[in-house]
Amino acid sequence: MSIKTAECVSPKHPDKICDFIADSILDAYLAIDKNSRTAIEVMGGHKLITINGEVTSLGKPDLEKIVQSIVGDDYTIQINIVAQSPEIARGVDIGGAGDQGIMKGYATAETKSMMPREYELARNLCQEIYKIYPFDGKTQVTLIDNKVTTVVASFQNAPTKELLELVKSIIESETYFINPAGEWSQGGFDADTGLSGRKLIVDNYGPEITIGGGSFSGKDYTKVDRSGAYMARKIAVDFVNHGAQEVFVKLAYAIGVPEPVMAVAIADGVEEILTGYDLSPRGIRELLRLDEVEYKKTAEWGHFGRGFGWDE
Repeated sequence: MSIKTAECVSPKHPDKICDFIADSILDAYLAIDKNSRTAIEVMGGHKLITINGEVTSLGKPDLEKIVQSIVGDDYTIQINIVAQSPEIARGVDIGGAGDQGIMKGYATAETKSMMPREYELARNLCQEIYKIYPFDGKTQVTLIDNKVTTVVASFQNAPTKELLELVKSIIESETYFINPAGEWSQGGFDADTGLSGRKLIVDNYGPEITIGGGSFSGKDYTKVDRSGAYMARKIAVDFVNHGAQEVFVKLAYAIGVPEPVMAVAIADGVEEILTGYDLSPRGIRELLRLDEVEYKKTAEWGHFGRGFGWDE
């Protein structure tokens, strides 16, 4: 028996708002200086936004204005941005990775998006509900032997009866849990504190697929947590496009070193060392056109299976 469950959260979830703020700040720096190096963390909740991190850039965007455009002007905004450590910069200056770490990529032929079916069902459900109720919310889908057996949906400002009817029109299931703790009107930063980089499984492929563990939002391409994960997805997609059914890709980097210390793909159970790709941070930037990405768009609805350059 195969049992799988995946969840998705709406863009108004507190953690995803923080991701969106972090990537909006990244976009603002890159719009002025394409060589900006950023590592931005955001925490928000209860009328307070805290922005902390390291940035080296010729740009000086109005960060407070950016945040206010997202959350409104009734928040206290604390900003603590310092220059990137010179020890880290030394390795990045010569084209090396901005940190050590392991990145994972995945692709499957079971869906058009090459994403796991349980993940895609949960995301699609969340997106369809969000069109009607554009608020804080979550969905969850469980499959047993590839059949939908349980669906969970909790959305702010969504009457339970109406939400149930909507969910049933989107996905057929044996069991539904709709607003299981009751209807709710207090959501987002009014209900919970959010933190950037906390919804890593939603950002990736769902809980059935292992990930490297590094967060994406707020980081420029030199941070291989992000660019390496995007490249690993691209390679997995390439394998599926050439006939593989399921592919796992593993990359690993040492700080200050351009080439990965591990680069392998496991296609339909067969492991092979990767060749033919420039896996340096600069090579990844060029291939995936990371200079042209509007990163705040990646902060909503997950980073994979949405038609970005690394999905093609």
